[in-house]
Amino acid sequence: MSHRIFTASVASVYPLYVAKVERKGRTVAELRTAITWLTGYDDATFDRMLADGTTFEEFFARATLNPRSALITGSVCGVKVQEVEDPLMRSIRYLDKLVDELAKGRPMAKVLREA
Repeated sequence: MSHRIFTASVASVYPLYVAKVERKGRTVAELRTAITWLTGYDDATFDRMLADGTTFEEFFARATLNPRSALITGSVCGVKVQEVEDPLMRSIRYLDKLVDELAKGRPMAKVLREA
């Protein structure tokens, strides 16, 4: 089953992530750190993908997910991320969960699963 988010561009959702974390007193730099930690992209590659209108499907197809991403657990929109069957949707939920944790003021070390 294909979800609309799969074909949405990352650039169309990124400003919403920025607004959410900034509203809660976090920085764009912290958000980008979380995104690059999850995906393995560097800042230049991430910027290029935003500029190119890369879809979430393409974004995660090219990503090298952090091995520690499996430690991301909990609920996003009432769905437990660790129970999402579809690998692409699970990756998107991982990203959503990291954004939520940043917005809730979780320490960066915990967001990045270092502690």
